[in-house]
Amino acid sequence: MLTKYASVILFGIHKITICVGLLLIGSSSFSQEFTFSGNKQKQSIQFKCIKNLMIIPIFINEKGPYNFVLDTGVGPMIITEPSIIDTLNFSLMRKIKLSGLGLETVDAYVSQNISAKIGSAKISHIPTAVLKEDLFNLSGHLGIKIYGLIGYSFFNSFIVDIRYSENRIIFSDLSRKIKYRGSKVPILIENLKPYVDVQVEVPDSSKVNARLLMDTGASHALSMEMFNGGAFPLPEKKIKANLGMSLSGQIKGYMGRINKFYLGGYVFKEVVSGFPDFKSISKKIDLTFRNGNLGAEMLRKFDVQLNYQEKFMYLKPNNLAKIPFQHDMVGMVIYLDQAEYKRVIIGEIDEGSPAEKAGLCPYDEIIGVNFKPVDTYTLNDLTEMFKSKADKTVIFEVYRDNKVFFKVVRLEKRI
Repeated sequence: MLTKYASVILFGIHKITICVGLLLIGSSSFSQEFTFSGNKQKQSIQFKCIKNLMIIPIFINEKGPYNFVLDTGVGPMIITEPSIIDTLNFSLMRKIKLSGLGLETVDAYVSQNISAKIGSAKISHIPTAVLKEDLFNLSGHLGIKIYGLIGYSFFNSFIVDIRYSENRIIFSDLSRKIKYRGSKVPILIENLKPYVDVQVEVPDSSKVNARLLMDTGASHALSMEMFNGGAFPLPEKKIKANLGMSLSGQIKGYMGRINKFYLGGYVFKEVVSGFPDFKSISKKIDLTFRNGNLGAEMLRKFDVQLNYQEKFMYLKPNNLAKIPFQHDMVGMVIYLDQAEYKRVIIGEIDEGSPAEKAGLCPYDEIIGVNFKPVDTYTLNDLTEMFKSKADKTVIFEVYRDNKVFFKVVRLEKRI
């Protein structure tokens, strides 16, 4: 049986946000859990942190490992590269529709015959949505080959200790006695996703309560979507921005800063936040349950211990907690081409941004940065460079229309 899952997945990659509404396998299928073999009760694995996202190795049907995004913002496992599954017969699988913030829908397929293994923990018949092709180009935006996303089935099976400070995850059997660290914060599990109650200072300096989806698969710090049935109040200083992509186009809105943000007894100032266009997203997302999205740029300032079964987490600030929030100071998205994942291509460019002023254009290929070949950098290196310091000069060597030329961009703190 399939039941409609009304929420929309927000998968933020730098400025890219993938938004799809999923039809999920019925809740009875989620009784399947990851379990350790033998007497093992605990394991530690390393993850790659790219654009604030956790990339972990997973074995699918005893083959792999394959890189997956570990994402609290998804319910079923999602496979974006179906070639990893042998003898996959789409004609025998149930078809579902994925819909974005626009009008288009795309086909996906449901499978209950897939097994997965993370470390020594295994699950059989994990609820899975399989895409016929990688519509999202996750690999291109992260700079390494990505095969899918995994969320609820893993987090619901263990007490999960995310050590952002060490790029390490420790997951323990639910029966094991755990030493918790930091401040205890209640969470609410709704439609297979975790929510947390916070406080936000709005432009008139009053403090308001807000409920946010806690989303390790969103690379931003905050996205504020709704307040009192309407758009969340915009800060005085803001810039128009492309906040992401849905299946059928750009998500428009603004970028600005939240003066003060309160989470679990901790206070953060000048937090960079997106403010999506309310009229557009409210037609596709049920915002009655949440005010916005709490992403990994905020979460990785803590070491986080998640206990879905008892509905709480512990937060302990780490060495990233005091680093100021910075927005991209170039004003453009870059990604790798889908053919070979080698060529660095310019995507969206913000109106009035330093990139636009310098004459850079969408679909330009970057072949060098600061007189070094572009392949000496990772996409993560370039992302950090673009947020590094106002007035810093970055020199791009660009290939366009069979010509090579240089463009000089001066980084600008726009918010």
